[in-house]
Amino acid sequence: MTTPRLSDPTALTRNRARARPEALFLHDRAMDDIQARLAMVNRTFTTPLIIGPFASYWAAGLGLPNPRAIADTDTLAITPGAHDLAIHALGLHWSSDPVGQLIQARRALRPDGLLLACLFGGQTLHELRATLAEAESQITGGLSPRVAPMAEIRDLGGLMQRAGLALPVADCDRLSVTYDSAFHLMRDLRAMGEANALQHRLRRPTRRAVLTRAAEIYAEAHANADGRIGATFEIIHLSGWAPDDSQPQPLRPGSATHRLASALGATETPLKD
Repeated sequence: MTTPRLSDPTALTRNRARARPEALFLHDRAMDDIQARLAMVNRTFTTPLIIGPFASYWAAGLGLPNPRAIADTDTLAITPGAHDLAIHALGLHWSSDPVGQLIQARRALRPDGLLLACLFGGQTLHELRATLAEAESQITGGLSPRVAPMAEIRDLGGLMQRAGLALPVADCDRLSVTYDSAFHLMRDLRAMGEANALQHRLRRPTRRAVLTRAAEIYAEAHANADGRIGATFEIIHLSGWAPDDSQPQPLRPGSATHRLASALGATETPLKD
């Protein structure tokens, strides 16, 4: 069975080619978080792999030794078992097969290698999604896909297990960025390479009346005290390890030999019937 495509590869490549380095501040934010996470791991990585739309930008920013940077194409250009660290750098939200991407990244790792992935989560641009939908409904009487559907953190943690990774962890970094108007936000998204690249997007220019009405609704619903509008970006971070016998293994339920109350130094009070 063929997996339905989320994104249009031609549009996605075109949008990313138009990105400007000065607009990649969210990548800088995610990169800082990745560096902090690596600093907490008591290990020196020598063969890192970086996967993503701006992998070379990340390779330069992270300062890891001898990084290999590759694009997040459907079939990754990997060598199985060649790396001790893989970083999927803020592009997974556009993938039509995110589990497949994670499986390929895991295959690139040696046993007990670390995979770190970050992507935009479900709360990202929820204000813009709602205002565009309301404006288009009012002006045209219909709706068209404009903002990519993004997964919630509770679902993304399960993707790591499905990809065969051990000790999976998922957490998020949520921030609000302010703009003069919705038009300034949309221009910034284009400069980030994050313009609409959905496979089933509207293939003709959006009517000016729809965008103008969306900007009005946005300002009415989400303006700050100084008149600027806020936009939410949620960056979800995933981590997991390529399985290895040296890793901690869960115990069989009921196999404990000590009581929790004893470990805590607490008095255990039985429940009454």
